[in-house]
Amino acid sequence: MKKSNYIFSIIFLLFLPLILSAQKEKPNFIIIFTDDQGYNDLGCFGSPDIKTPNIDQMALEGMKLTSFYAQTVCGPSRAALMTGSYPLRNARNDNGESPHPKLSLSEVTIAEVLKPLGYATAMIGKWDLAGHNPEQFNPDLLPVHQGFDFSFFTPSSNDARVHLLKNKKVVELNADMSTLTKRYTDEALGFIEQSKEKPFFLYLAHTMPHTKLAVSDAFKGKSKSGFYGDVIEEIDYNVGRILEKLKEENLDKNTYVIFTSDNGPWWIRGENGGHAEPLRGAKTSAWEGGLRVPFIIRAPNKVPSGKTSDLVIATIDVLPTIAKIAGAKIPTDRIIDGLDVSEIIHGKSNTLERPYFYYQHKDLRAVRMGKWKLHLPHNVNSNSIAFRKWPIHIAQKDRVLFSDYVLYDLENDIGETIDVSKEFPQVVARLRKQLEWAKKDIGDFSKRGINARALGNEPYFTPNDLIKRTKK
Repeated sequence: MKKSNYIFSIIFLLFLPLILSAQKEKPNFIIIFTDDQGYNDLGCFGSPDIKTPNIDQMALEGMKLTSFYAQTVCGPSRAALMTGSYPLRNARNDNGESPHPKLSLSEVTIAEVLKPLGYATAMIGKWDLAGHNPEQFNPDLLPVHQGFDFSFFTPSSNDARVHLLKNKKVVELNADMSTLTKRYTDEALGFIEQSKEKPFFLYLAHTMPHTKLAVSDAFKGKSKSGFYGDVIEEIDYNVGRILEKLKEENLDKNTYVIFTSDNGPWWIRGENGGHAEPLRGAKTSAWEGGLRVPFIIRAPNKVPSGKTSDLVIATIDVLPTIAKIAGAKIPTDRIIDGLDVSEIIHGKSNTLERPYFYYQHKDLRAVRMGKWKLHLPHNVNSNSIAFRKWPIHIAQKDRVLFSDYVLYDLENDIGETIDVSKEFPQVVARLRKQLEWAKKDIGDFSKRGINARALGNEPYFTPNDLIKRTKK
């Protein structure tokens, strides 16, 4: 061995304990992401019947965000969370016609941002970023290719069936949906146990309460809110298991835990579809009930306890915020729409002035700044999925076409009932400028924005391809 190499090895060994110690001091992050859970489906967000003591305790010990926004359906919401960008901005490995993106490998996920710092990363639950059909998805776009060391997941929704994969292999076809909430949590606990000696990022995306609803025998018939309530209360119990594990492993004070949902409730499912009160609308709509979701973040001695913020924050803000807290670098070769809101969640700031844009798939529908929300005029467009399929998913009274700009004061009219555009023309003018910017920069319907990333065009795989590719 050369003398210089020998000296370097000695120095490295001397400093290795310090390196490992510094790495371990980095905080852990857990995101618990439910599917189709409405704004009003937690006790701490006003549910009169659904009992969620563990999540409510999270809110007491952490911060609750009451103006937190996702996207209006599953796949786009996951893309926004993982990349910090509006879904129309993302590069996709498809032709862009499906609302649910096959996220390009050129996109950078939260996991990929954290891995250079030595983080262990896991994705457990619903992926939905490699194709929305449970059989016809692209195996090259699974979590293992998007920065996750470990994954136990279903590729898509549970509309009809669920197949489970571990990393690249199918481990179970047509899984029993009533076991999913517990099994996902079991895997999450195992990952925490295995990764406790280094910083970790866990993305736990529950399949429930997306329908078909299913619940274990232990929770069946227990909720005053019926079958849907049973499902939420089982999720709450398993959130409690995660929190208890962190305490057992002495990780509690160094772990940020986030609980939120991917979009509003599925109105067409009736009593099995959740609740968004006092918001108007539901999943697939650009009303508040479609995109505004519950959000809680807890990190003892870091996030102040018992606090509530009504600032406009969104899933796109999670990546830059986690990156800031961890000391990670975000990509500089692309537009990241999200903002670092770490000062807000740490209680060091209570101001934020930013526009938030509401998209229905590719259709730009509204913008919010502060308390003001401006809807665009729009007419029937038979080429848009927002008109071809989505109206039936919201109540008849909410299937409204606007012939002119409509302005709501969400601070005084959270249910979006009174148009005040004529009273505040200067606000309308200001927000219209924001909408014109979004059309140009992000895009709108068939026009991709000047700073949208390139589309790819890779085909879906057939069921035979699925079995062949994932059993290697």
